Amino acid sequence: MEIERKFLVKGDFKSSVSKSERIVQGYLSSVPERAVRVRIKGEKGFITIKGIGNDSGTSRFEWEKEISVEDVTNLLKICEPGVIDKTRYQVKAGAHTYEIDEFYGENQGLTVAEVELNSEDEEFQKPEWLGEEVTGDVKYYNAMLMKHPFTKW
Repeated sequence: MEIERKFLVKGDFKSSVSKSERIVQGYLSSVPERAVRVRIKGEKGFITIKGIGNDSGTSRFEWEKEISVEDVTNLLKICEPGVIDKTRYQVKAGAHTYEIDEFYGENQGLTVAEVELNSEDEEFQKPEWLGEEVTGDVKYYNAMLMKHPFTKW
């Protein structure tokens, strides 16, 4: 079970980055009940299945397995139209690490931060660069950004 909160980024976070990797991903299925994603993250490949979120959008089933980059490259050829291209940055804030995605291509200009939690009511530090909360807003899900890119809103 994945529990996370999602926010827009409104300020400079890059001075606090501890790690970053380029991510390219596509969707074999983008239906909310069972989204199936393949991605190349840095030098590794992954396939991930995500279930539909709960009412608040903070929790949902997630299963992920590492596969070869060659397999991902081949699977990307049969994915639904639209590829997500982004850099993921990691920034530690208190006891948590935010994953901040800076998007490229048709999602250029969008930067979103996520923080994973152990429970839905867990307290966490909110850095000054953290903007509006968009947890549960489906238009910010990668599967939706693939179909309805940020630059076309």
